[in-house]
Amino acid sequence: MKLFLTTCLLIIFASSFKSAQPKNHPHSLLTRAQIREAEQRLADIGYWTGVVDGRFDTATGWALIAFQKYEGRTITGKLTIDELEAIRTSDAPRPRDSGYAHVEVDLDRQVLLIVGELTESADKSAHSKDSRVRVLPVSTGNDKKFMSDGVESIAYTPRGRFAVYDKSFGWENGQLGSVYYANYISGGVAIHGYLSVPNEPASHGCIRIPMFAARQVSRQLQLGTIVLVYDSVSFVSAKEWAENPKLKEAAMLNGAEPDYVDNKKSLRKTRTRTTRT
Repeated sequence: MKLFLTTCLLIIFASSFKSAQPKNHPHSLLTRAQIREAEQRLADIGYWTGVVDGRFDTATGWALIAFQKYEGRTITGKLTIDELEAIRTSDAPRPRDSGYAHVEVDLDRQVLLIVGELTESADKSAHSKDSRVRVLPVSTGNDKKFMSDGVESIAYTPRGRFAVYDKSFGWENGQLGSVYYANYISGGVAIHGYLSVPNEPASHGCIRIPMFAARQVSRQLQLGTIVLVYDSVSFVSAKEWAENPKLKEAAMLNGAEPDYVDNKKSLRKTRTRTTRT
C-alpha cells in the first residue's frame, strides 16, 4: 500500500513539474548568462542581435532565426542547449562577393547580408566597428500568381545586381499592402520592413526584413548602394560597378524606368510605382 501511494505521489509530482515548464520558450530554461553568451557570439560573428543583455527579446529571436537559416538548421526561433552549442562552434557567415561595401540577398537561405561598412552604425552596442557582415532573415517572392490593377503577375524576386535608386521613409501604402522604410532596387521591388516575415518565401516579390531593423537598414542603404540578389544557380558580381560608378548609375536609371511614365500635360514625370510588399 505504501509503495502504491508513493508511486502515485511521484507520478503527480512529475506531472505537475512538467506542466509548469514553459512549452513554447525553451530559452527560458537557459540561464541569463547562457542567453548573453549566445547573443554575444551571434553578434561577434555577424548576426543582428540588438543589444547584448542576456534577455531573449525580439531582436535576439530574429538573429537566432537568421543563424538557423544560414546554417541550414531547423528553423524554430527557440534557443536551446543544442542551439547554443551550435552557435559556439559556428563560423561567421561569408558573403559571395568581397572587396567593396554592398548588400547580398541569398534567396536559398532567405537571409540578407550587409557587407562592409555602408555607413557609420548608430547602434554601437549591437555591432562592432570591426565587423564586416551583418545578417538578417528575409522573406522574398513565393513565385505564386497574384492580381494587381486587374493584371496577373508572378510573385518573383529578380536575381542579379542592382542599386538602390529610390527610398521611402516611414510607412508607404500601396495596393498590395503597406511597407516600412522601403529601399527600391528594381521596379516595385524593394528591401523593406514588414509586419510579417515568415521563415519561407511569402512576398509578392519584395525582400521583407523584420520591423525592428528596418529604420537602421534604411539609414545604411543609401541611394546607390549595390545589392546582389542570387540563388544557387544565379550570381553576378558587381565589382566593376564599385570600380566604375558610371556603370552603376546607368543601372539605377534602368531599375527606376518601370516606375515612371511621361506626363505630357505637365511636362514632368509622375510616379506610378506599385510596391510588391
